[in-house]
Amino acid sequence: MRLVTVIAVSAALLAVPQTATAAAGRECYDRGAPTTYEESRIETPALPGGTRVPYHLVEAGGFTPYAEGLTKALCRSRSIADARRTLQRRGAQLWQAAVLRAQGKLRMGTIDRYDDRPLYWTRLMGTRDLRQWRPAFRLTEAQRAGLLKTYEYAARGVSSTGFAPGVGKVLISGFDPYQLNGEIRRSNPSGASALQLDGLRYTAGGREIRVQAVLLPVTWSGFNAGIVEDAFGPHLTARSRDRADLIMTISQGNRGLMNIEQWAGAWRGGVPDNNNEGVPQPVPPAPRWPQPEPQPEFIETTLPHAAMVAAGTGPWPTALNPRLCEWPAGTRPDPAAVRCHNAGPTPGAQAQSGGGGSYLSNESMYRSNRLRLALGATDIAGGHLHISALVYPADPLVIIDDAFAADRAATINQTVALVKAAGAA
Repeated sequence: MRLVTVIAVSAALLAVPQTATAAAGRECYDRGAPTTYEESRIETPALPGGTRVPYHLVEAGGFTPYAEGLTKALCRSRSIADARRTLQRRGAQLWQAAVLRAQGKLRMGTIDRYDDRPLYWTRLMGTRDLRQWRPAFRLTEAQRAGLLKTYEYAARGVSSTGFAPGVGKVLISGFDPYQLNGEIRRSNPSGASALQLDGLRYTAGGREIRVQAVLLPVTWSGFNAGIVEDAFGPHLTARSRDRADLIMTISQGNRGLMNIEQWAGAWRGGVPDNNNEGVPQPVPPAPRWPQPEPQPEFIETTLPHAAMVAAGTGPWPTALNPRLCEWPAGTRPDPAAVRCHNAGPTPGAQAQSGGGGSYLSNESMYRSNRLRLALGATDIAGGHLHISALVYPADPLVIIDDAFAADRAATINQTVALVKAAGAA
């Protein structure tokens, strides 16, 4: 089927303020100020004959008015409190617009609604602006960091995961695109699935079930700062009205497979993240949240994996992945001592990787379920789902084509079906 172009931006969500002049916009930013390595990719040059992919995707998704609107709104902020309100509101609007667009409830842009990349690059333009913003009032680096957190949490859905009373509660997470140095066109089907799942309601066994979703960064620093625990923690505490029935972290895995990971390990392998950072080390403790003592080397899934497999979803096969890798006691971090197998953790051994490896996907499962155990929420099901990786158009100048869009949509639809099967079980 040929991709259809639809352009109809919601004025309520993405209106561009007309009061700020272009000159004012320039005056309140220092475009030579440092940004993160991840943010610097916004200016990735176009290939000969092509377009600058980040800007193209923001425009093709219909989000250029939002990016420009935030740039101008920051220039009008006259206090830290004013800026915080602006960032909370505009971050929430960006998230809401991305969800509504993904679910076909808001028509905007010229690329298919399953595309998660316009949200990613628009949000990144916002964090870049925040780092380079030079307001008329004094702003400490600690205050700037607080404003960044306000915006990120709102624009990632972390600030909007409340549930109505009396419903079954499922909280899931997806991830940003990653490995962009080698392929700037990357999408992440787990993040795109999160946009499809956020706010989903369905009925199973006579009970209404509600799904809420968040998007996690592909940065070790973001995990160190506690975003996983901040996202899941309020839904794991004993007296919370929003206490979940099931939590699931989701990420992109191997091509053609949907793996429910049996084990998460307490080790990060140090593979570079979106900021080109990474140090091999044990998973650090969570700020502001409790954790089990001693820290478990492995945590096993409690997702209803048999029901998920039995749901018969497609196009990709679904299976429980029991594999893990470990160091015999006292041998970490000797690479020659690592032993990988499907027999479960060996007593006294130390984790080298869970079934999904030792990258941020493994750590998202480990951190969310470490907190689940620390809070005594053993009645809540929790675990991780790795979904099929995407294959990109062979022509590097083609950002999206029908085959890529159809493949991504099929993977996302299967992910939604698996989450629904887990919630129903």
